[in-house]
This record gives sequence, structure tokens and C-alpha cells, in this order.
Amino acid sequence: MWVTMRFIVLLLSLVVLISCSKQETPTQLQKINQQNKIRIGFLVGQSTYYLSGDGEEGFEYELAAAFADFLGVELEVVPFFSLSDLFPRLNNNNIDIVASGLTINKNRLESFRFAPEYRSISQKLVFKQGNVRPRNFAQIKGNLTVLAKSSHVDSLRKAQLRFNDLTWLETDEMDEAELLQQVIDGEVDYTIADSNTLALFRRYHPELSIGFSVTRSDPVAWMLKKDNDDSLYALLVEFFGEAQQTGLIHELEEKYFGHVRQFNYINTLSFINSVKTTLPKYQPWFEEYALDLDWRLLAALSYQESMWDPKAKSPTGVRGIMMLTRPTAKHVGVTNRLEPEQNIKGGAIYLSRLLSRIPDRIPSPDNLWFALAAYNVGWGHVNDARILTQKDGADADKWAEVKKRLPLLIKKRYYRTTKYGYARGDVAVTYVDNIRRYYDTLVWLDENASTEETLQIDDDQSQQFSDPITLEK
Repeated sequence: MWVTMRFIVLLLSLVVLISCSKQETPTQLQKINQQNKIRIGFLVGQSTYYLSGDGEEGFEYELAAAFADFLGVELEVVPFFSLSDLFPRLNNNNIDIVASGLTINKNRLESFRFAPEYRSISQKLVFKQGNVRPRNFAQIKGNLTVLAKSSHVDSLRKAQLRFNDLTWLETDEMDEAELLQQVIDGEVDYTIADSNTLALFRRYHPELSIGFSVTRSDPVAWMLKKDNDDSLYALLVEFFGEAQQTGLIHELEEKYFGHVRQFNYINTLSFINSVKTTLPKYQPWFEEYALDLDWRLLAALSYQESMWDPKAKSPTGVRGIMMLTRPTAKHVGVTNRLEPEQNIKGGAIYLSRLLSRIPDRIPSPDNLWFALAAYNVGWGHVNDARILTQKDGADADKWAEVKKRLPLLIKKRYYRTTKYGYARGDVAVTYVDNIRRYYDTLVWLDENASTEETLQIDDDQSQQFSDPITLEK
């Protein structure tokens, strides 16, 4: 009897010890709170995380920063340059989350856990403009190289079941942008790129062309280590639900990708060539008269207005390199609209005045996009669209929201309720998108000192005049 009771006591003690041991093992969320930081891994790239003159930027970076704020902890950025380095660090608990726009597929689901899907992308077979366009894998004639450990490899393995002769090389020495550059340089004949990365890259490298879509709509999500700890995952579910509901994800989509959804080869090529041949004549004046603005934004606006033609004239009577109306020219002190220096100075003054009308609570860059839209259709019409946005219960201080309502000003049932009436709001949206693309290209060319060594592309290499890239949401 005594032996039995002693055994029971010992057994209960062991159970208590095990229970206490389990309780003493902190969850992933508890560790994050104890350290007051969350470690998030990013693949370095323009669609994820990068360093600019203004500091850290990128779609995934801003979303991760918002999640850190949601948790009330600091964000520790852990940059990576290859998936081969990133995945082991996640499994070894050196990082808490991977936030790199990675797609969900069967192979990855076997090894990792994914947070809720928040957007989707597609995979594109890419080749250099001027070469024969392949329509499927059977028509590939040359070297196909893709990133090791990427979803592109998984797609190729799946395609190989249909195309038995399909072969490819995998590299761990380059990132996606470097691999695209290899295609441009002729070192690689073909590669596969995600639609978002390709759309950004083609702003200043229009000689990249799409052969065909390898996939159509791949779900994208953050990645976690696969285990039974639900503490962090549960909050990710809550965060992404809130981010969708509040419009945060839509806002970031618009900021980073909203202006690059459509690609036109001829238009992009003409712009880059004009940067080389025409811009140097006027760049000193853009720099001198930009005031508090970025001269490259002023130059981009001017190109959208006149393609840097000082004698440009529209049917409605606006004239000059900044396309000023007669009343506007008089208002900003321009006596000769065909004199480029005067016109640039006047356009800069006018844009600055429009910018000063934007409420101070609206931060950059949204205030810039509002001012550009006002340059096109007038602040009154832009404000009408903001009022429509507010009536819909959306944030009228966000360009991403107002952009969706501006086109409504061409519809009678909407514009008859506004103060300033009918306006080509759809044109204004395209206008701002174009300027943003030109501006991004100028920034890249300027920062990479490429204005004197711009792309050499023959005009007859234009079998794809307009090649839209769908960036699925």
C-alpha cells in the first residue's frame, strides 16, 4: 500500500514537473514580446525591400513595419540575397517571418507554414526584344536560367511533365533583377520573372519582352516555420484581415505598383531616348526652377505634357513645354509661352501653388499625386472626387481611394451632384500614372548615372507595341 502511494506521488510529481516545464517554454509571440522586436527576413529587391535616398522602402517592408506596429514591437530587418540562405534561417529560428512576396505552392506547404494570402502574381517567361518570341516551352531555343529554390523551378518541373525536352539552369549567385540584366546583356536567353518585379524593371529596361505566362494567378503570403505554435500565426490572421478591411494593402499596392500595370514598349523606348537626346537641353532649368520640388518630377510632368517640345500646342490652346493656358501663364508671370525657360519656371510655380492647396495633413507622396491630378483637371474637380470618396466611406486623403472615384466624374449620375461638374477624371488618373512612371525612370537613370549610357534599342525591334502586365490583387 505504502509503495503504491509513493508511486502515485512520484507520478503526480512527474506530471507537475512536465506541466511546469511546458509552461516555462515561451511561445514565439512571448519571445518576440520579451525581446521587444520581431525579426523579419526580406529578399532584397524593388518589389520587396530596398534602400533608397529616403531610407528603407518596399511593399513588403512597409507591410512588415505595419505588422510590427500592430504587435507593439520594433522591426528588425534581416536582408537576404538568395532563397538558399533565407529558408534555413527561418527553420533555425534566426528569423520569425519571411516577408518577400513568395508564392504558396505544394512543395513549400510541405516544409513551411503560410500566413493568409494577401495578393497574387503571375510568372512570365522573359526574353530580349528583337529575338523570336516563344509561345510555349517547346519553342525555347537557348539557355533558360532561373533562381534556385524559387517557385519558378517548381513551375518548370511541372511543365516538364508536358514538355519532355525542357531543360534549365538554376543559379544562386544572382537575384531576380540581376538575372533580368543577364537577359538584356545577352548572357542568358530566357528567364522567368514574377509579374510585379518585371513591371518595375521594365520602366527603365523596355527591351525585356514577355514570351508567355508560365502561371496566371499565384497566391502570395508570408512564410513561417512549420510547427504547432499558433501564437504568432493567430495575430497574422487578425492583422491581414484588418489590413484588407482598412485598405492598407490596397494603398501599398497603389503606391508601388498602381502606375506600372500597363507597359507600352514604344512609349517607354521614346521616353528613354528623349532622356538622352532632349532632356540635357532643359535639365538645368528644371533643376533651377524646381524650388522645393524634385526636378525629376517637374521634368516628368513636362514630358507628359509636351514630350519636351517647347512649341507644343493643344487644340484647346495650351502651349509650351509645360503646356500652360493663357490665364495660367499670366498668373505665374510668363509673357512668352513658347520660350522654354519662362515656361518651365511658370509651370514650376503653378505646380507649387497647386501643392500648397493640398491639405497639410496629407503626406507625401499622396499630396504630389493630388497636385499632379489638379494640374491636369483642376483642383476643384479633384476635390469633387475627394468628396465622392468621403461619401463612400473611404479615406479622401488617400490617392489610392480618390483614384478610384476620379473616373466617376464622366458619369452624369455622379458629376451632377458635384460642385464643378463634368471632368475627364479617367484621363487625369492615366496622366498621373504616366508621370509617376517617367519620374521613377528618371530617378533610376539619375541615381545609376545612366543618362549618358542609356539603352541602345533599334526602333524596328517592336513586335510587341503594347504588352500589359497584369498585377493581380
